Amino acid sequence: MADHITTPAAPISIYAEASPNPESMKFVLNTTLLSEGVSVDYPNVEAAANSPLAQELFNFDYVGRVFIAANFVTVTKTTDLLWAQLIPELRTFLKSYVESGGPIFTVDPAAEQKAAQAAAAGDSSEADQQTSQKIIDLLDNYVRPAVEQDGGNITFRSYQDGVVTVNLQGSCSGCPSATVTLKSGIENLLKRMVPEVREVVAEGVTASF
Repeated sequence: MADHITTPAAPISIYAEASPNPESMKFVLNTTLLSEGVSVDYPNVEAAANSPLAQELFNFDYVGRVFIAANFVTVTKTTDLLWAQLIPELRTFLKSYVESGGPIFTVDPAAEQKAAQAAAAGDSSEADQQTSQKIIDLLDNYVRPAVEQDGGNITFRSYQDGVVTVNLQGSCSGCPSATVTLKSGIENLLKRMVPEVREVVAEGVTASF
């Protein structure tokens, strides 16, 4: 594997797309940054040690969170400034950085994600592992596509004693509607499709349940 994961140098187009979280903006590119179904969420610059792109974005003093998915970057701001004032600067930076072939990651996030899932599965019984796989498939096929449209992602963390723990990333973390979506949407779906599920809780959500 190469030392840095980069995107090919080519003309890049980027457009900004609002998300349900008013503090987050989704920047959609016409190129691939990550493998489909893989995403990374950086709540601060310290967490972004393996992403030079995210580290550069944190140099903007109003950037509080960076989420990177297959073909978009979601930026969460920490200022009262309007997005209309911030979008041109961020779009110009992203376009220049990606076109110049700047490194996106230094470690493949897909490999890290697989290792984390394998470690979690190793602590579960065979029955729980089978239930976990059903849950992962449902999240991948029915939930993640909709969440990504809103500039975020949902990842499976664990299943134990009927409780599913997920991680909400990107615009979903801190989104005012995240709790409602989690309980009325995702939890109901999983309960209906996987009878063993009693409850769904989330990491990465600031609101309490």
